[in-house]
Amino acid sequence: MPIITKITTQQKRQDRYNIFMDYGNGEQYAFSVDENVLLKFRMKKGMELDDLSLMEINYQDDIRKAYNLAISHLASRIRSEKEIRDYLSKKEMEDPVINEVVHKLIQQNYINDLDFALAYVRTQMNTTDKGINIIKTELKEKGITGSMMEDALKEYPFEIQVEKAVKLCDKNSKKNTKESKRMAEQKLESMLMRKGYPFDVIQIAVKENKEVDDEQENDEFNAIRFQGEKLQRKYSKYNGFEYKQKMKQALFRKGFSFDLIERFLDEQEHEE
Repeated sequence: MPIITKITTQQKRQDRYNIFMDYGNGEQYAFSVDENVLLKFRMKKGMELDDLSLMEINYQDDIRKAYNLAISHLASRIRSEKEIRDYLSKKEMEDPVINEVVHKLIQQNYINDLDFALAYVRTQMNTTDKGINIIKTELKEKGITGSMMEDALKEYPFEIQVEKAVKLCDKNSKKNTKESKRMAEQKLESMLMRKGYPFDVIQIAVKENKEVDDEQENDEFNAIRFQGEKLQRKYSKYNGFEYKQKMKQALFRKGFSFDLIERFLDEQEHEE
């Protein structure tokens, strides 16, 4: 039966120890263990270790390694159980080891999925412009589902969703001043959808933005002038009825109403 011949402290890791053993053919390095494992098994020079004991020591040391990795990973921010499991799995830890570590971390309240979910929703709400649908998807990816997810999403109330969506509309509508109202609204709806806002929130935000736009009637006429002047150059080779038809079709495709198009073309005629 192999016997421990020497135990030395590692130079770079004072909490880990190198174990040397004699397997019947002289002393040789066998493995290293965490200080806690060393103390738990009361390992010392002259101690004999059978195969079962060696397996148990290595298993407990893997648990200790995984635990230290998890604690280090948790040091930067709170994490979900799934995030810890995925991280340890990437570090090539075995499932039984991961289960032991996760169980211990939950007992110590280092992992608490409800606390994580609540904090995650609050952080995303306060620091990003994400809608609730994207946050919901991200929670699922982090292993948060069911009633726990529902409770966490209550941290992002409907009125705040609308407030953030309205601000996004206001910010982005300034980029669409050269577009027709219809085209500008479609772009706002698409933008809010991409950011994860639900349909009812989008409707309210776009409607509120439209009401603001209605107070600035000249904006759309300025937009049709901008688009029309570009189209004038394109269709300058046409005359009369054919020119008007080409302009009408092109401006309508850009989302302008027939009334506004007629108004623009009438203005053009008078200028000429």
